Amino acid sequence: MRPNASGQVIAQRPAPGGLRLAKRALLEGRELSASVVGPELARSWQRSLRAGLQPAGRMPGAPHASGPQLARALELQRELVAHARPVMEFLAEQTDGTESMVILAGTDGVVLQALGDLQFVSRAERVALRPGATWSEQVRGTNAIGTALAEGQAIVVHSEEHYLERNAFLTCAAAPILAPGGQLLGVLDVSGDHRGYHPHTIGLVRSAARMIEHRLFETRHDARHWPGLVLRLHAQPEGIGTLAEGLLAVREDGALAGANRAALAMLGLDWPRLARCRVEDVLAEPVPLLMDWVRRSPSVPRIVHVHGGAALWVRMEAGRPIAASRGAAPVSTVEEAAAVDALAALDTGDLALRATLQRARKLAPSAIPLLVQGESGAGKEVLARAMHASSPRRGHAFVAVNCAALPEALIEAELFGYERGAFTGAAREGATGRIREAHGGTLFLDEIGDMPLALQTRLLRVLQDRQVTPLGGGKAVGVDFWLICATHRDLRAQIEAGRFREDLFYRLNGFTLKVPALRARSDLEALLATQLAQLLPGREVQVEDTLLAALRAYAWPGNLRQLASTLRTACALLDAQESVIGWHHLCDDLAEQLRPQEPTDSAGAQPEDLRSISRDAIRRALDDAGGNVSEAARRLGISRNTLYRRIGETSA
Repeated sequence: MRPNASGQVIAQRPAPGGLRLAKRALLEGRELSASVVGPELARSWQRSLRAGLQPAGRMPGAPHASGPQLARALELQRELVAHARPVMEFLAEQTDGTESMVILAGTDGVVLQALGDLQFVSRAERVALRPGATWSEQVRGTNAIGTALAEGQAIVVHSEEHYLERNAFLTCAAAPILAPGGQLLGVLDVSGDHRGYHPHTIGLVRSAARMIEHRLFETRHDARHWPGLVLRLHAQPEGIGTLAEGLLAVREDGALAGANRAALAMLGLDWPRLARCRVEDVLAEPVPLLMDWVRRSPSVPRIVHVHGGAALWVRMEAGRPIAASRGAAPVSTVEEAAAVDALAALDTGDLALRATLQRARKLAPSAIPLLVQGESGAGKEVLARAMHASSPRRGHAFVAVNCAALPEALIEAELFGYERGAFTGAAREGATGRIREAHGGTLFLDEIGDMPLALQTRLLRVLQDRQVTPLGGGKAVGVDFWLICATHRDLRAQIEAGRFREDLFYRLNGFTLKVPALRARSDLEALLATQLAQLLPGREVQVEDTLLAALRAYAWPGNLRQLASTLRTACALLDAQESVIGWHHLCDDLAEQLRPQEPTDSAGAQPEDLRSISRDAIRRALDDAGGNVSEAARRLGISRNTLYRRIGETSA
């Protein structure tokens, strides 16, 4: 089964004998008949041949991400991974026992996560089908992951349809995952033994990809922070709220900001046109009428008319500013409400941070270029996102680029975009580039101090001319964005060392905001309470006193990122009946660092270990409770059964 250009599925697959003859003709320089192998497969084989790959023999060394590189890739794609993981687990349940695995890959073809049957996973690892491996066409030839990325559509690659013979034991079905604006985010794939091929797998994968896209849309246009309208569309009222509904995001000025594929089909749109459209271009009902409906009865489905006569049922949801105009929040202006919500939420009592937030609030409406300085993990991007959400540009995109995480060879194309055919491996339709994606909104360049010098020159020209020219030529395009940069480096020292342009420094440093390190902040307890409330909503959880004192004295080299990771681990180890986080809820290496380093005494006694600390705490609680186990458990904040278990562990 193979999707054609219209997305339909072709049931007939090429015969193995015809595939072998067709591949031989390709290698001998003869014409490859698309009528034999299909147009998508023909194009993919030709791309594989141009990449210098040979079908037979051992494959030359392929790039494979190291542990830290894979961790960075997962961090960059954390939103995609977070929404994809539950769907992957569901998909793995549906394909359980079929000798297959579910795979998530990024736009570069790097496998981010994989799960499935252990027996098949071990076989797949022989061809490096595992996290960290690159499965782009340029490296692995025709395969479902790489070819879905290259073709921009769902596809099946079965057995000998793979360009490399060593992959012929596989049957793979993959579907692209798109952002609400149409940008490619990655690929979802199911790969298995070719003998277990089933024509329905591609439909299952495509549905799963749409489930992920649905969740991404709803997260990005959540009414708690999205300032516009969300329209839920379907031909029948019962279809609203299901996976089959169309989703359309509309800004307050009527411009379309995002959609899912179902909405595009219902409204007769495509992704390029979506970015240029207003709601009145597709619906007969004007924006004021839609606004009136949502203010008076937002939950009531109504009928709207697509230009051309088709009628659809719609249910509308209003973002926070529109809800405020219905009287939900007594604020003087929408801008004031957004500022309070976004920046005040970061204020947990530290005076230095509060001063930074106050300056940020005053600067947010001005679009002055800002430089945010602070250690890694201190919350520079969090502050930048809050400033964007508090600015008049909050209805447009916030585009974040980590200059240190992108390879030098890719960062130029990532920032400035490229024309079709600009370089080997370029997407056939070209790419807009992150700078143009930020038009009207905010461009956040993290770790700007790691940007290569050649790119610094190009960025300076963009900031001077307010125009960007994609790689491969093409017409310069005007851009308007608020620039916020961040770094943990001393840029003046970088300038003296010749690694950073002085003229660029003064162009991007309209004002410097400093984010204090966690060890320098006075609001640790408030941070703990806030994060615990987010991790365990509805539960009152506290930190044991001696542990809290140790946390206050700790240097926190990883800053807020390390604190968040520590609390996630502690909450995962917390029993359902426990209400106090203690030493035994920490990972061993952190607990070792937090414990006081007492010198050995003259008899050579060593400092207490965690078991000793736990035993002493239990003994004191039992003594204070007069031996009453239930009362001691209550004082420790754990269940009676847990206390009995801990008594057994500490006495072992």
